[in-house]
Amino acid sequence: MASTSIAGVDDKELTIHIPDLVKVFKDGSIERLQNSPLVPPSTLGSVSSKDVVISNNPSIFARLYLPTKFIHHHDAHKVPILVYFHGGGFFFESAFNERHHNYFNLFLSKAEADILVVSVEYRLAPEIPLPAAYHDCWQALKWVASNDSDPWILNHGDFQRLFLGGDSAGANLVHNVALRAGAEALPNAVKVLGAFLSQPYFLSTKPIGSEVVEGHEESPPYVVWGLVYPNAPGGVDNPLINPLAPEAPSLATLGCSKIIVCVAEKDSIRDRGVWYYQAVKNSGWHGHVELYEAEHEDHAFNIHTPESENALKLMKRLGHFILH
Repeated sequence: MASTSIAGVDDKELTIHIPDLVKVFKDGSIERLQNSPLVPPSTLGSVSSKDVVISNNPSIFARLYLPTKFIHHHDAHKVPILVYFHGGGFFFESAFNERHHNYFNLFLSKAEADILVVSVEYRLAPEIPLPAAYHDCWQALKWVASNDSDPWILNHGDFQRLFLGGDSAGANLVHNVALRAGAEALPNAVKVLGAFLSQPYFLSTKPIGSEVVEGHEESPPYVVWGLVYPNAPGGVDNPLINPLAPEAPSLATLGCSKIIVCVAEKDSIRDRGVWYYQAVKNSGWHGHVELYEAEHEDHAFNIHTPESENALKLMKRLGHFILH
């Protein structure tokens, strides 16, 4: 990730600038530099999608994806449910944008797996600072497990095969929702079977691996956390961003049975994913955890270039993880 600048207020009213990601101005306005246009749901070949309201207060929505062949069939055939949290540093991207819409249409057609996807539209910082997104994603999971969700879920979802998944900040959300699922009961005694964390966004005051020591506090992940959760108790050692912080819940309490952590070789936060994988493996957690690495790839490659060879490989690996 590129270096950042935290400018003085005389610098054209610009207070935070992370190149290619965001500009924040003194008046509180924000310019997101990587937004993808919003697109409506669709039926494209073998995949259908639709938008649903999870909650009006607070505003939580989702886009559902289902293989079209199931739409008009109400038989006993059930498919795994994937509750997905998008990335974007908690401050940009959308479940409704073109990038994620194209990704899931491709995922369901290329992953060689019949899956029902619930892609959650949670509230974004800094307008709605953290920890709001964590609450939104937990509420979304509870909604999926309830009897009040959506006919696609109720008719076609297999609640014995419920998964969480996310990329980058979304993978951070997956970790924290999985912890909560280990501590609190979901409606109808539903359990989360597994979770994938793709290129997860974690952090700590102490640099690890290849992270820079001098200038660590000016690194993009550090600056982003200050933007999205300015009053976080403990700063970057808050348990939400540092799963190994002294006050963090034990990783042994993760509320699922299997986890796959996916990293990209050239990603600046690659070592955090390996760090997390090793921590889960050594925590005493009773589930199965594995590590997957995409060679020669950078952060969020699978979302930005979903038709690339390595992105398609990852889709198939995640499809296999969900089905087996």
